[in-house]
Amino acid sequence: MRITQSRPFRRLMRFMMILGPGLITASADNDAPGIATYSMAGSTFGYSFLWIVVWLTLGEVVVQEMAARMGTVTGKGLTDLIRERYGLRLTFFVMLALAVANLGTTAAQFAGVASSAELFGVSRYLAVPIAAAAVWLLVTRGSYSRVERVLLVLSLYAVAYVISAFMVKPDWGEIARAALIPQVRLDRTYILAMMASVGTTITPWAAVYMQASVADKGVGMQDYAHTRADVMFGAAAGNVVSAFIIICTAATLYVSGIAVGSAEEAALALAPVAGPWAEVLFGAGLLGASLLAASVLPLATTYAVCEVFGWERGLDHDPHDAPIFYGIYTAMIVLSVLIVLIPGIPLFPLMWLSQVANAVLLPIVLVLMLRLVNDPRLMRGHTNPRRLNVIVIALGVVILIATGLMFVPGAPAP
Repeated sequence: MRITQSRPFRRLMRFMMILGPGLITASADNDAPGIATYSMAGSTFGYSFLWIVVWLTLGEVVVQEMAARMGTVTGKGLTDLIRERYGLRLTFFVMLALAVANLGTTAAQFAGVASSAELFGVSRYLAVPIAAAAVWLLVTRGSYSRVERVLLVLSLYAVAYVISAFMVKPDWGEIARAALIPQVRLDRTYILAMMASVGTTITPWAAVYMQASVADKGVGMQDYAHTRADVMFGAAAGNVVSAFIIICTAATLYVSGIAVGSAEEAALALAPVAGPWAEVLFGAGLLGASLLAASVLPLATTYAVCEVFGWERGLDHDPHDAPIFYGIYTAMIVLSVLIVLIPGIPLFPLMWLSQVANAVLLPIVLVLMLRLVNDPRLMRGHTNPRRLNVIVIALGVVILIATGLMFVPGAPAP
Protein backbone atom coordinates (compact mmCIF):
# COMPACT_ATOMS: atom_id res chain seq x y z
CA MET A 1 0.00 0.00 0.00
CA ARG A 2 1.45 3.35 -1.02
CA ILE A 3 1.42 6.11 1.57
CA THR A 4 0.83 9.54 0.06
CA GLN A 5 2.88 12.30 1.67
CA SER A 6 0.98 15.48 2.38
CA ARG A 7 2.18 18.83 1.06
CA PRO A 8 2.99 20.15 4.60
CA PHE A 9 5.06 17.00 5.25
CA ARG A 10 7.00 17.47 2.01
CA ARG A 11 7.63 21.12 2.88
CA LEU A 12 8.89 20.12 6.34
CA MET A 13 11.25 17.52 4.89
CA ARG A 14 12.60 20.00 2.35
CA PHE A 15 13.19 22.54 5.14
CA MET A 16 15.05 19.94 7.21
CA MET A 17 17.30 19.22 4.21
CA ILE A 18 18.08 22.92 3.74
CA LEU A 19 18.52 23.63 7.48
CA GLY A 20 22.11 24.17 8.48
CA PRO A 21 24.11 27.26 7.46
CA GLY A 22 21.89 29.77 9.26
CA LEU A 23 21.65 27.76 12.47
CA ILE A 24 25.37 26.88 12.47
CA THR A 25 26.43 30.49 11.86
CA ALA A 26 24.17 31.90 14.57
CA SER A 27 25.13 29.17 17.03
CA ALA A 28 28.80 29.83 16.36
CA ASP A 29 28.15 33.48 17.28
CA ASN A 30 27.63 32.22 20.85
CA ASP A 31 31.16 30.92 20.88
CA ALA A 32 33.83 31.37 23.55
CA PRO A 33 34.30 35.11 22.90
CA GLY A 34 30.53 35.49 22.62
CA ILE A 35 30.02 33.91 26.04
CA ALA A 36 32.83 36.06 27.43
CA THR A 37 31.37 39.23 25.90
CA TYR A 38 27.80 38.73 27.09
CA SER A 39 28.92 37.49 30.52
CA MET A 40 30.98 40.63 30.92
CA ALA A 41 28.14 42.83 29.68
CA GLY A 42 25.51 41.27 31.94
CA SER A 43 27.71 41.30 35.02
CA THR A 44 28.85 44.89 34.42
CA PHE A 45 25.69 46.60 33.11
CA GLY A 46 22.87 44.30 34.20
CA TYR A 47 19.66 44.06 32.19
CA SER A 48 20.30 47.49 30.62
CA PHE A 49 22.34 45.80 27.88
CA LEU A 50 19.42 43.71 26.60
CA TRP A 51 18.08 46.34 24.18
CA ILE A 52 21.30 46.02 22.19
CA VAL A 53 20.65 42.30 21.69
CA VAL A 54 17.18 43.07 20.27
CA TRP A 55 18.57 45.43 17.64
CA LEU A 56 21.51 43.16 16.90
CA THR A 57 19.04 40.38 16.13
CA LEU A 58 17.37 42.54 13.50
CA GLY A 59 20.74 43.50 12.04
CA GLU A 60 21.95 39.93 11.95
CA VAL A 61 18.81 38.70 10.18
CA VAL A 62 19.13 41.40 7.51
CA VAL A 63 22.87 40.93 6.87
CA GLN A 64 22.76 37.13 6.86
CA GLU A 65 19.69 37.07 4.62
CA MET A 66 21.50 39.32 2.15
CA ALA A 67 24.47 36.95 2.11
CA ALA A 68 22.25 33.87 1.69
CA ARG A 69 20.28 35.52 -1.12
CA MET A 70 23.44 36.47 -3.01
CA GLY A 71 24.79 32.94 -2.59
CA THR A 72 21.54 31.47 -3.88
CA VAL A 73 21.11 33.78 -6.88
CA THR A 74 24.74 33.87 -8.04
CA GLY A 75 26.05 30.52 -6.82
CA LYS A 76 29.23 32.34 -5.73
CA GLY A 77 30.81 33.40 -2.46
CA LEU A 78 31.08 36.99 -1.25
CA THR A 79 34.80 37.53 -1.85
CA ASP A 80 34.47 35.88 -5.26
CA LEU A 81 31.85 38.49 -6.23
CA ILE A 82 33.96 41.33 -4.80
CA ARG A 83 36.93 40.20 -6.89
CA GLU A 84 34.88 39.99 -10.07
CA ARG A 85 33.32 43.43 -9.55
CA TYR A 86 36.10 45.47 -7.93
CA GLY A 87 39.31 43.75 -8.89
CA LEU A 88 42.03 41.90 -7.05
CA ARG A 89 43.58 44.85 -5.19
CA LEU A 90 40.50 45.79 -3.16
CA THR A 91 39.59 42.16 -2.67
CA PHE A 92 43.07 41.38 -1.37
CA PHE A 93 42.76 44.20 1.18
CA VAL A 94 39.38 42.92 2.36
CA MET A 95 40.70 39.37 2.49
CA LEU A 96 43.78 40.41 4.48
CA ALA A 97 41.70 42.36 7.02
CA LEU A 98 39.28 39.45 7.29
CA ALA A 99 42.13 36.97 7.77
CA VAL A 100 43.71 39.03 10.57
CA ALA A 101 40.38 39.50 12.36
CA ASN A 102 39.52 35.83 11.94
CA LEU A 103 42.91 34.73 13.20
CA GLY A 104 42.30 36.69 16.40
CA THR A 105 38.81 35.24 16.76
CA THR A 106 39.98 31.69 16.04
CA ALA A 107 42.66 32.15 18.68
CA ALA A 108 39.87 33.28 21.00
CA GLN A 109 38.10 29.96 20.41
CA PHE A 110 41.15 28.05 21.56
CA ALA A 111 41.41 30.48 24.47
CA GLY A 112 37.93 29.18 25.35
CA VAL A 113 39.26 25.63 25.15
CA ALA A 114 42.14 26.62 27.44
CA SER A 115 39.80 28.33 29.93
CA SER A 116 37.46 25.34 30.07
CA ALA A 117 40.38 22.94 30.47
CA GLU A 118 41.85 24.94 33.32
CA LEU A 119 38.49 24.75 35.12
CA PHE A 120 39.02 20.98 35.15
CA GLY A 121 42.64 21.31 36.24
CA VAL A 122 44.04 20.40 32.81
CA SER A 123 46.93 22.44 31.42
CA ARG A 124 46.23 24.51 28.33
CA TYR A 125 49.50 23.19 26.87
CA LEU A 126 47.90 19.73 26.75
CA ALA A 127 44.24 20.56 26.07
CA VAL A 128 44.63 23.10 23.26
CA PRO A 129 46.80 20.95 20.93
CA ILE A 130 44.49 17.96 21.45
CA ALA A 131 41.40 20.08 20.69
CA ALA A 132 43.06 21.56 17.62
CA ALA A 133 43.93 18.10 16.30
CA ALA A 134 40.34 16.94 16.90
CA VAL A 135 38.90 19.92 15.01
CA TRP A 136 41.34 19.43 12.14
CA LEU A 137 40.48 15.74 11.82
CA LEU A 138 36.73 16.42 12.00
CA VAL A 139 36.83 18.90 9.14
CA THR A 140 39.51 17.44 6.87
CA ARG A 141 38.40 13.82 7.16
CA GLY A 142 34.62 14.27 6.94
CA SER A 143 32.22 15.31 4.18
CA TYR A 144 30.37 18.63 4.42
CA SER A 145 27.12 17.00 5.52
CA ARG A 146 28.83 14.95 8.22
CA VAL A 147 30.67 17.98 9.62
CA GLU A 148 27.47 20.01 9.54
CA ARG A 149 25.54 17.44 11.60
CA VAL A 150 28.30 17.32 14.24
CA LEU A 151 28.34 21.13 14.51
CA LEU A 152 24.57 21.24 14.94
CA VAL A 153 24.75 18.76 17.82
CA LEU A 154 27.49 20.80 19.53
CA SER A 155 25.22 23.87 19.48
CA LEU A 156 22.94 22.29 22.12
CA TYR A 157 25.22 23.48 24.96
CA ALA A 158 23.12 26.67 25.24
CA VAL A 159 20.17 25.01 27.00
CA ALA A 160 21.90 25.46 30.38
CA TYR A 161 21.61 29.25 30.20
CA VAL A 162 17.89 29.12 29.48
CA ILE A 163 17.26 26.79 32.42
CA SER A 164 19.42 28.83 34.77
CA ALA A 165 17.66 32.06 33.83
CA PHE A 166 14.27 30.63 34.78
CA MET A 167 15.58 29.12 37.98
CA VAL A 168 16.85 32.44 39.38
CA LYS A 169 13.32 33.89 38.89
CA PRO A 170 14.30 37.35 37.65
CA ASP A 171 11.91 40.28 37.31
CA TRP A 172 10.60 39.62 33.80
CA GLY A 173 8.85 42.99 33.71
CA GLU A 174 12.16 44.73 34.31
CA ILE A 175 13.75 42.54 31.65
CA ALA A 176 11.05 43.48 29.10
CA ARG A 177 11.52 47.18 29.82
CA ALA A 178 15.30 46.89 29.47
CA ALA A 179 14.91 45.06 26.16
CA LEU A 180 12.55 47.66 24.69
CA ILE A 181 13.88 50.95 26.11
CA PRO A 182 17.43 51.88 25.04
CA GLN A 183 19.82 52.99 27.78
CA VAL A 184 22.93 54.50 26.21
CA ARG A 185 26.18 55.30 27.98
CA LEU A 186 29.24 57.00 26.48
CA ASP A 187 32.03 55.69 28.69
CA ARG A 188 34.69 53.57 27.03
CA THR A 189 33.79 50.36 28.88
CA TYR A 190 30.20 50.52 27.61
CA ILE A 191 31.30 51.35 24.05
CA LEU A 192 33.84 48.51 24.04
CA ALA A 193 31.15 46.12 25.30
CA MET A 194 28.75 47.32 22.60
CA MET A 195 31.38 46.94 19.87
CA ALA A 196 32.31 43.48 21.14
CA SER A 197 28.61 42.53 21.06
CA VAL A 198 28.33 43.72 17.47
CA GLY A 199 31.54 41.89 16.57
CA THR A 200 30.39 38.61 18.09
CA THR A 201 26.90 38.77 16.51
CA ILE A 202 27.07 40.45 13.08
CA THR A 203 30.49 39.30 11.98
CA PRO A 204 32.21 39.67 8.59
CA TRP A 205 33.27 36.02 8.71
CA ALA A 206 29.65 34.95 9.27
CA ALA A 207 28.52 36.73 6.10
CA VAL A 208 31.36 35.12 4.14
CA TYR A 209 30.63 31.69 5.60
CA MET A 210 26.89 32.01 5.05
CA GLN A 211 27.16 32.96 1.39
CA ALA A 212 29.88 30.41 0.62
CA SER A 213 28.08 27.57 2.39
CA VAL A 214 24.77 28.32 0.64
CA ALA A 215 26.58 28.40 -2.70
CA ASP A 216 28.47 25.24 -1.74
CA LYS A 217 25.20 23.40 -1.04
CA GLY A 218 23.84 24.45 -4.42
CA VAL A 219 20.63 25.96 -3.01
CA GLY A 220 18.31 27.10 -5.80
CA MET A 221 15.72 29.88 -5.72
CA GLN A 222 12.99 27.25 -5.56
CA ASP A 223 14.29 26.35 -2.09
CA TYR A 224 15.23 29.87 -1.01
CA ALA A 225 12.18 30.29 1.21
CA HIS A 226 13.51 27.47 3.38
CA THR A 227 17.01 28.96 3.41
CA ARG A 228 15.59 32.31 4.51
CA ALA A 229 13.67 30.55 7.26
CA ASP A 230 16.90 28.86 8.35
CA VAL A 231 18.63 32.27 8.55
CA MET A 232 15.82 33.85 10.57
CA PHE A 233 15.43 30.86 12.87
CA GLY A 234 19.18 30.64 13.44
CA ALA A 235 19.55 34.35 14.22
CA ALA A 236 16.60 34.31 16.60
CA ALA A 237 17.78 31.17 18.40
CA GLY A 238 21.35 32.39 18.71
CA ASN A 239 20.37 35.78 20.09
CA VAL A 240 17.84 34.32 22.51
CA VAL A 241 20.79 32.46 23.99
CA SER A 242 22.79 35.71 24.09
CA ALA A 243 19.95 37.40 25.95
CA PHE A 244 19.76 34.55 28.46
CA ILE A 245 23.51 34.79 29.11
CA ILE A 246 23.00 38.46 29.97
CA ILE A 247 19.95 37.66 32.12
CA CYS A 248 21.82 34.93 34.00
CA THR A 249 24.88 37.03 34.72
CA ALA A 250 22.82 40.12 35.57
CA ALA A 251 20.55 38.24 37.99
CA THR A 252 23.35 36.37 39.73
CA LEU A 253 26.58 38.40 39.37
CA TYR A 254 25.59 42.02 38.70
CA VAL A 255 23.38 42.11 41.79
CA SER A 256 26.32 40.77 43.82
CA GLY A 257 28.79 43.30 42.42
CA ILE A 258 30.85 40.67 40.55
CA ALA A 259 32.15 41.83 37.16
CA VAL A 260 33.26 38.85 35.07
CA GLY A 261 36.97 38.76 34.30
CA SER A 262 37.66 35.03 34.23
CA ALA A 263 36.06 31.69 33.45
CA GLU A 264 35.68 30.93 37.16
CA GLU A 265 33.62 34.09 37.70
CA ALA A 266 31.53 33.52 34.58
CA ALA A 267 30.71 29.98 35.75
CA LEU A 268 28.96 31.39 38.83
CA ALA A 269 26.00 32.40 36.64
CA LEU A 270 25.11 28.70 36.22
CA ALA A 271 25.16 27.96 39.95
CA PRO A 272 21.32 28.06 40.19
CA VAL A 273 21.01 25.13 37.80
CA ALA A 274 24.20 23.22 38.65
CA GLY A 275 25.10 24.22 42.20
CA PRO A 276 28.62 23.04 43.03
CA TRP A 277 28.83 21.60 39.51
CA ALA A 278 28.49 25.05 37.92
CA GLU A 279 32.13 25.15 36.86
CA VAL A 280 31.79 21.71 35.26
CA LEU A 281 28.67 22.70 33.34
CA PHE A 282 30.16 26.02 32.25
CA GLY A 283 33.41 24.35 31.26
CA ALA A 284 31.63 21.75 29.16
CA GLY A 285 29.47 24.40 27.49
CA LEU A 286 32.46 26.65 26.84
CA LEU A 287 34.36 23.71 25.35
CA GLY A 288 31.47 22.78 23.03
CA ALA A 289 31.00 26.38 21.92
CA SER A 290 34.72 26.78 21.30
CA LEU A 291 34.98 23.63 19.20
CA LEU A 292 31.91 24.61 17.18
CA ALA A 293 33.31 28.00 16.20
CA ALA A 294 36.89 26.73 15.87
CA SER A 295 35.58 24.48 13.10
CA VAL A 296 33.62 27.22 11.31
CA LEU A 297 35.87 30.28 11.63
CA PRO A 298 38.97 28.99 9.79
CA LEU A 299 36.62 27.76 7.07
CA ALA A 300 35.32 31.30 6.53
CA THR A 301 38.88 32.56 6.07
CA THR A 302 39.80 29.66 3.82
CA TYR A 303 36.74 30.19 1.63
CA ALA A 304 37.62 33.88 1.29
CA VAL A 305 41.26 33.33 0.32
CA CYS A 306 40.47 30.57 -2.17
CA GLU A 307 37.71 32.62 -3.80
CA VAL A 308 40.05 35.58 -4.28
CA PHE A 309 42.63 33.54 -6.20
CA GLY A 310 40.21 31.11 -7.85
CA TRP A 311 41.58 28.04 -6.09
CA GLU A 312 39.51 24.91 -5.54
CA ARG A 313 37.52 25.11 -2.31
CA GLY A 314 34.96 23.13 -0.36
CA LEU A 315 34.84 20.30 2.16
CA ASP A 316 33.56 17.87 -0.45
CA HIS A 317 36.83 18.16 -2.38
CA ASP A 318 39.57 15.64 -1.68
CA PRO A 319 42.67 17.20 -0.02
CA HIS A 320 44.70 16.17 -3.09
CA ASP A 321 42.31 18.16 -5.33
CA ALA A 322 42.26 21.25 -3.07
CA PRO A 323 45.63 21.30 -1.26
CA ILE A 324 45.68 25.09 -0.76
CA PHE A 325 42.19 25.06 0.76
CA TYR A 326 43.17 22.47 3.35
CA GLY A 327 46.61 24.03 3.82
CA ILE A 328 45.20 27.45 4.72
CA TYR A 329 42.69 25.84 7.08
CA THR A 330 45.51 23.98 8.81
CA ALA A 331 47.67 27.12 9.05
CA MET A 332 44.84 29.09 10.69
CA ILE A 333 44.46 26.44 13.37
CA VAL A 334 48.19 26.12 14.02
CA LEU A 335 48.77 29.89 14.30
CA SER A 336 45.78 30.27 16.62
CA VAL A 337 47.10 27.55 18.90
CA LEU A 338 50.53 29.19 19.04
CA ILE A 339 48.94 32.51 20.07
CA VAL A 340 46.98 30.92 22.90
CA LEU A 341 50.04 29.06 24.16
CA ILE A 342 52.02 32.29 24.65
CA PRO A 343 52.96 32.18 28.36
CA GLY A 344 50.96 34.59 30.51
CA ILE A 345 48.51 35.71 27.82
CA PRO A 346 45.18 36.71 29.47
CA LEU A 347 42.48 34.41 28.12
CA PHE A 348 39.19 36.20 28.86
CA PRO A 349 40.35 39.66 27.63
CA LEU A 350 41.68 37.96 24.48
CA MET A 351 38.25 36.45 23.88
CA TRP A 352 36.12 39.57 24.02
CA LEU A 353 38.62 42.09 22.64
CA SER A 354 38.97 39.95 19.51
CA GLN A 355 35.33 40.74 18.75
CA VAL A 356 35.99 44.49 18.69
CA ALA A 357 38.24 43.92 15.66
CA ASN A 358 35.35 42.20 13.87
CA ALA A 359 33.08 45.19 14.54
CA VAL A 360 35.67 47.69 13.23
CA LEU A 361 35.94 45.71 9.97
CA LEU A 362 32.18 45.26 9.54
CA PRO A 363 31.26 48.63 7.89
CA ILE A 364 33.69 47.97 5.02
CA VAL A 365 32.07 44.60 4.34
CA LEU A 366 28.57 46.08 4.62
CA VAL A 367 29.28 48.75 2.00
CA LEU A 368 30.52 46.15 -0.48
CA MET A 369 27.58 43.84 0.25
CA LEU A 370 25.10 46.67 -0.32
CA ARG A 371 26.61 47.58 -3.67
CA LEU A 372 26.52 43.97 -4.81
CA VAL A 373 23.05 43.06 -3.55
CA ASN A 374 21.53 46.17 -5.15
CA ASP A 375 22.98 45.44 -8.60
CA PRO A 376 19.97 44.38 -10.72
CA ARG A 377 22.13 42.62 -13.33
CA LEU A 378 23.90 40.55 -10.71
CA MET A 379 20.82 39.75 -8.60
CA ARG A 380 18.41 39.18 -11.50
CA GLY A 381 15.40 40.84 -9.87
CA HIS A 382 16.24 39.89 -6.28
CA THR A 383 17.79 43.16 -5.09
CA ASN A 384 17.22 44.68 -1.65
CA PRO A 385 14.02 46.55 -0.84
CA ARG A 386 14.64 50.09 0.46
CA ARG A 387 13.88 49.24 4.11
CA LEU A 388 16.72 46.71 4.23
CA ASN A 389 19.16 49.24 2.80
CA VAL A 390 18.14 51.74 5.48
CA ILE A 391 18.73 49.19 8.26
CA VAL A 392 22.18 48.23 6.96
CA ILE A 393 23.26 51.85 6.45
CA ALA A 394 22.08 52.79 9.95
CA LEU A 395 24.00 49.85 11.39
CA GLY A 396 27.19 50.89 9.61
CA VAL A 397 26.85 54.52 10.75
CA VAL A 398 26.36 53.51 14.40
CA ILE A 399 29.45 51.29 14.28
CA LEU A 400 31.55 54.07 12.74
CA ILE A 401 30.44 56.52 15.43
CA ALA A 402 31.17 54.01 18.20
CA THR A 403 34.59 53.29 16.68
CA GLY A 404 35.37 57.00 16.67
CA LEU A 405 34.26 57.43 20.28
CA MET A 406 36.71 54.73 21.38
CA PHE A 407 39.58 56.88 20.21
CA VAL A 408 38.36 60.36 21.19
CA PRO A 409 40.80 61.88 23.70
CA GLY A 410 39.16 62.70 27.00
CA ALA A 411 36.09 60.51 26.40
CA PRO A 412 34.27 59.68 29.64
CA ALA A 413 35.88 56.82 31.51
CA PRO A 414 33.96 54.21 33.51
